[in-house]
Amino acid sequence: MTTPELLVLPQRDPAFHQAVRRVKLLSWLSLVWMGAEGTIAIIAGILAGSIALIGFGIDSAIEGFASAIIVWRFTGARIHSHAAERRAQKLVAVQFFLLAPYVATEAIHKLVTAEHPSTSWLGIALTASSVIGMPLLGAAKIRLAHQLESAATKGEGNQNLLCAYLAGAVLVGLIGNALFGLWWLDPLAALFIAGVAVREGRETWRGEGCACC
Repeated sequence: MTTPELLVLPQRDPAFHQAVRRVKLLSWLSLVWMGAEGTIAIIAGILAGSIALIGFGIDSAIEGFASAIIVWRFTGARIHSHAAERRAQKLVAVQFFLLAPYVATEAIHKLVTAEHPSTSWLGIALTASSVIGMPLLGAAKIRLAHQLESAATKGEGNQNLLCAYLAGAVLVGLIGNALFGLWWLDPLAALFIAGVAVREGRETWRGEGCACC
């Protein structure tokens, strides 16, 4: 008996399959990058007491999971499956919703208690690299998402762009704290992370911005 996930669409042209190979390659690259970035950011955040840096690290881990979902989505019979596309889209969206409550709660706690984070030069270097690299990766995935008519892939690309925005916010907070003692920039950056994550999660869940939807 055929399961809904394996109900497939008609075969696509060679250009479609070439795009599938490219998006899987980019997703594997993201998975490795996000795994390393998330681990380093969380460790650096714990050492410095920076909720923004910890939130950034968790977001990176979530992005890595989203990349794994896209690899799953475009493997085997799922390449042509509407059901698999919808399931992947929902799974990517859920990742945003998992991030927001934790980061927002911790950020508010830091503001109320006036807990000052320490300087983290490792965090500064890490977030600076993401500001440069993530927009390139995200833009490439979004271009492929329109070619593949995949809201899930577009959601993953948006996560990479979100990573760059968040890295920029965290970077401002880390530099402000290191150079000028503006400790409150760190939890404010974390609140920005939470707010953007909710917005992107809603858009991905609805499949907004993709031709197939």
